[in-house]
Amino acid sequence: MRADRPHPEARELLQQIDALGVLPLSQHGPQAARDLMKNFRMASEEPAVGDVTNRAVPGYEGRVGDQRDEVPVRVYTPEGEGPFPVVTFFHGGGFVIMDLESHDALCRHVVRESGCVVVSVDYRLAPEHPFPAAVEDAYAATEWVAENPEEVDGDGTLAVMGDSAGGNLAAAVTLMARDRDGPAIDHQVLVYPAVDPREDRPSWEQNEEGYFLVAEDMKWFADCYFGSDVHEPNPYAFPLQADNHADLPPATVLTAGFDPLRDEGIAYAEALAADGVPVEHYNYEDMIHGFITMLAPPADLTVAHEAVETIGVDLRDALQ
Repeated sequence: MRADRPHPEARELLQQIDALGVLPLSQHGPQAARDLMKNFRMASEEPAVGDVTNRAVPGYEGRVGDQRDEVPVRVYTPEGEGPFPVVTFFHGGGFVIMDLESHDALCRHVVRESGCVVVSVDYRLAPEHPFPAAVEDAYAATEWVAENPEEVDGDGTLAVMGDSAGGNLAAAVTLMARDRDGPAIDHQVLVYPAVDPREDRPSWEQNEEGYFLVAEDMKWFADCYFGSDVHEPNPYAFPLQADNHADLPPATVLTAGFDPLRDEGIAYAEALAADGVPVEHYNYEDMIHGFITMLAPPADLTVAHEAVETIGVDLRDALQ
């Protein structure tokens, strides 16, 4: 489940992060933390894809929480002739930090490896916009893509994907689609998803400090997004709390050994499988939280490229 120590490339990166002295992010406040994390952005515009377009899609109306007329998205289209399968993607960042730019390189690599259109969703961030703003934005964008595949050169097949907080959103969107008789989703890719508020899992204790995502920041992220109701059962806040996980899309779940979220990701994969959902689970024993985005300088991890290749294979098998 966890190697003796992190991969050498991850150790080198952790030393660089430690030298900057920016953790925990909670000490800086939301906007300053967002600005600080821009220093970790991967080189953009590589690898090349067929086309990249920014646009807006309709927001949700009359559901829970504050309404939003439009949701900004970035559409990445493969080279070659479409239509293509489509993946709606939700970036990580604890619901508080990160944006379209922080995950630009990852989206490009997913397009290249999977042959899918990727629609990256610029959902609203907490604490300015607490739960359920982010998940309703995610659902609205997914619903629009499902109803209008021709708008993004889609062929009608659809997957959702996210990392960390984005993995939470991807899992929640599949539950919402099932419960609301919403869009048909053919596959879900959950990369070290945050799906449960429990803090007593072994991976929390093992990895609470020293591996990029620290326990203090996890609690801060939860307070910003969920507020005082963080421990109240709600499957769209914490998908592991759903009464059941039957009739959900087949899943690809990735976890990392040196990640506080490791055990809840494993638990979610097990919950899906227990309710009859086909699951492929990959645990990267020597990796840290956030590794999937480390695909270009200043942080370029070999294992990250291998993981994206694996995701690409699973998406091709599921959608093509």
